[in-house]
Amino acid sequence: MNNTGSQKDFPKWRTKLHEIIFEADTPEGKTFDIALLIFIVLSVIAVLLDSVISINIRYGYFLMLAEWLFTIIFTVEYILRIISTKQASKYIFSFYGIIDLLAILPTYLSLILAGSQFLIVIRIIRLLRVFRVLKLARFVRASNLLVIAVKQSRYKIIIFLEVVFTLVIIMGSLMYLIEGPENGFTNIPRSIYWAIVTLTTVGYGDIAPQTFIGQTLASFIMITGYAIIAVPTGIITVEMAKVQSLNTHVCQNCNRTGHDDDAGFCKYCGEKL
Repeated sequence: MNNTGSQKDFPKWRTKLHEIIFEADTPEGKTFDIALLIFIVLSVIAVLLDSVISINIRYGYFLMLAEWLFTIIFTVEYILRIISTKQASKYIFSFYGIIDLLAILPTYLSLILAGSQFLIVIRIIRLLRVFRVLKLARFVRASNLLVIAVKQSRYKIIIFLEVVFTLVIIMGSLMYLIEGPENGFTNIPRSIYWAIVTLTTVGYGDIAPQTFIGQTLASFIMITGYAIIAVPTGIITVEMAKVQSLNTHVCQNCNRTGHDDDAGFCKYCGEKL
């Protein structure tokens, strides 16, 4: 009953605004996402160009104007997201809410910290603008599916990492006994480092086994490395297949996703979708 009452009390224009800003399945939502995506990419490009001294000297003024333009646009977007959400705190303190704030805050801080003695501080703070690139993830539906899949497979991944950790300790210790300090394996931690580098197929080459037995063991670790890489991929792939049936609806009340395709209400707070 409370959910129904809150649905009626909430203005229709705010519901429509939430649909445009947060939903990606409507024509208006797609248009909004595409426009915002363009602004984000352009703003990140401006940040990158601003860090090039030669470009900054010639076009610094125009880059500054562009920065303020993007900041105003993202500020309006940030405010609209807060307005269109029933519980503003859910969005403000969410991951993307914090990222959105970090995308606009540095430019305003540069006004407060104006002055020659603060130029270095301002430049460091303004580097936080690159956080805007993290906002790109909200436009990719697969990113939400991947997050859910990783959460659901976290225990399997933890067990997998425990096995890998045990394996590199054993292999590193064996290599220390086989090769010894004279061949660069001066201690067990250094030998474990070599085992990790070899198992992950990175192969820096700073340490290498010299004996036949050591090279045989290294070959075994290299082959095992290829098999190990496939394990977490398989675990996450299976979980992603299970969450493919989830839709992209964002609850207007709690701002959470991950609902079933046929869901009419939010499974977290009961709000009507």
